Amino acid sequence: MLPQEIIRKKRDKKILNKEEIDFFIKGITDETIADSQTAALTMAVFLNGLNREEIVNMTLAMRDSGDVLNWTGFDGPIIDKHSSGGVGDKISLMLAPMLAACGGYVPMISGRGLGHTGGTLDKFDSIPGYNALPDNKLFKKVVKETGCAIIGQTGNLAPADKKIYAIRDVCGTVESIPLITASILSKKLAAGLDCLVMDLKCGNGAFMSSFEDAKALAESIVRVANNAGTKTNAVLTDMNQVLGYNVGNALEVLEAVEYLKGENVDPRLHEVNMELCAELLVSSTLAKDLKEARQKLQTSIDSGKALEIFAKMVTELGGPSDFTIRPKHYLPKAKIVKAVFAKEEGYVYSMDTRGIGLSVIGLKGGRIHPDQKLDYATGFTGFCQIGDKADKTRPLAFVHAQTEEQIKAVENDLRSLIKISDKRPKLNSPIIKKVK
Repeated sequence: MLPQEIIRKKRDKKILNKEEIDFFIKGITDETIADSQTAALTMAVFLNGLNREEIVNMTLAMRDSGDVLNWTGFDGPIIDKHSSGGVGDKISLMLAPMLAACGGYVPMISGRGLGHTGGTLDKFDSIPGYNALPDNKLFKKVVKETGCAIIGQTGNLAPADKKIYAIRDVCGTVESIPLITASILSKKLAAGLDCLVMDLKCGNGAFMSSFEDAKALAESIVRVANNAGTKTNAVLTDMNQVLGYNVGNALEVLEAVEYLKGENVDPRLHEVNMELCAELLVSSTLAKDLKEARQKLQTSIDSGKALEIFAKMVTELGGPSDFTIRPKHYLPKAKIVKAVFAKEEGYVYSMDTRGIGLSVIGLKGGRIHPDQKLDYATGFTGFCQIGDKADKTRPLAFVHAQTEEQIKAVENDLRSLIKISDKRPKLNSPIIKKVK
């Protein structure tokens, strides 16, 4: 086979067979296919798409380009969640130990921040000593003994995806539903999952801002994952406002620990987390229905078991043994914390969530270039929610920064990004739609 003929075939809107896709993905992995040819094929896919069978074949070829984890001998289902990314989205930190407390095993392989959205791995990097990149032996050991482990993509897990994504990122082919589907699922299927739930964000703080695009991606992922043998559902959730009260790496870790203690719980964050957890418990038969699932999940918090599992995971991966007892002692702190108030009194009517995520990058809590060292301490706490009253006593947020210049810039940002109205807006559920 010749790679240029496969590129020509997809350029001319023809269907690629399994052998052609396997050949091309193998060539990407062993570097016998040039980056320019990979770029050409991804552009052809971006313009002409893939049918269902092609996406399944590409996903499986990318999955099999490296290690595929095996969980033989585990006495419970292997389950996981994936989010398409949002601002203030720290759900993975609570979800994994809660599911483990209910009998599941959660080998969660997460990523770093991308664009204006925060990364789960960056949050864990704010915990001193936490090893986010263990070898497979330690990874499996922690999952076995603790019930969950949250780590980064290991060197030989879906390596073809790493190469393809790097090329897509600089060649204008990121926003392709077939390629996004294959990229996400190749990593998740390589983790050897029995069940998966997708959290597809939709709104002005999401990569998929329109409902139609988010729904199309959800349907593609659910269809392909189930065809590939992993039971998968998706939940479309709202990202037209910050999720939770805190935004920023260490600050989101703190909010997650407080949540697991039953303290300072944001209702919207709780609703999304419980919905995703409950879907997984039902699909994995750890609960007979959503009502029983929610009861078990609430018990995992009330009993302290989920917090205990989170603490054990942190310790087993190199973090402090008393981290959850005194997280503020270990997490980095900003030099300046200042409340930012609205110029006029009224109700928070809307916010530019993407812009708020970019403000965190301005505080050096997110990356401008891939090798940038992050400031894990910066961000926001006590962030307002749509419908909140903003006045002289209730700030829009507390800014955590290192310099007065940063504070001044962020003050101006927040006041322009958050709209105030004299009328309280209608409040909507953060759960938009489910895709089974």
